[in-house]
Amino acid sequence: MRRLTYDDIKAATERITGRVRPVTLAPVDAGSVPGPCEMWLALEFMQHTGSFKARGAQNFIQAHRDAGTLPDAGVTIASGGNAGLACAWAARQQGIAATVFVPTTAPAVKVAKLRSYGADVRLVGTEYAEALAACEEFAADTGALASHAYDHPLTAAGAGTLLEEIRDRLPGLDTVVVAVGGGGLFTGVATAARYHGIRTVAVEPQNCRALNAALEAGHPVDVTVDSVAADSLGARRTSTMALHAAQQDGVRSTLVPDSEIIRARQALWDHRRVAVEHGAGTALAALTAAEAPYRAAPGEKVAVVLCGANTDPSDLVH
Repeated sequence: MRRLTYDDIKAATERITGRVRPVTLAPVDAGSVPGPCEMWLALEFMQHTGSFKARGAQNFIQAHRDAGTLPDAGVTIASGGNAGLACAWAARQQGIAATVFVPTTAPAVKVAKLRSYGADVRLVGTEYAEALAACEEFAADTGALASHAYDHPLTAAGAGTLLEEIRDRLPGLDTVVVAVGGGGLFTGVATAARYHGIRTVAVEPQNCRALNAALEAGHPVDVTVDSVAADSLGARRTSTMALHAAQQDGVRSTLVPDSEIIRARQALWDHRRVAVEHGAGTALAALTAAEAPYRAAPGEKVAVVLCGANTDPSDLVH
């Protein structure tokens, strides 16, 4: 797998501008977070399909459309939910079929939404890796175009367009904080951020740490997936692209416990009436946890990406 470049992100920006929703940014009240920093929330959960994944899916399918390489069998993908939603949405935009493989543990709200986009949904196994194996077999048998939830340059480049938009709206941005699952969003954001001299803080649940473990080992390794945020951050192994991006200057890998993820997600509801996935709460928890793994410096301008909101809000206290 080749490394992602800033040129990939520039091409993706040109390809999908006008096809996705521009990100909305909201300031965080002074005193709401430790330290006198300037914090903004990037409300990417307001994106088409409810997550950042729409960017990568749109870039992937549009690039193949432009190249004349979309097969009659359509596109297929394995996903914990959000990437499948984005793929199904982008496929419908292009008038092609989408077959989506998801683990049986995927939230019912995501499965129902997938079907609402017209996708052929197939429930396989209890982890993403099992759904991926079934997806690969289906692609080989039918000739469908295999899209990957995170491990593809077009997908990661599409995600990286988010950082371009954030930077345009927040001149002088110092740091972007992003949750990491398989690493597609992180790879795109970190690649663009490094080009602009912006720090990236990569945040994972303590028991769902594919990127952090790869950094320790020096190569991608399988990890245990056991977190309240596993439905969106539950990749067993990170991508080589993500590892390379994480090994560059200006990147910091951090971990947060599930208890703080739950608390951060609840706080977003209590104070802003924003109902997001635990994956989105993971990014915020890096700054708000009792023992926060990232402490912003005085005057530091920080953007925290709230990456998705395809969640069942019934567990939020009203």
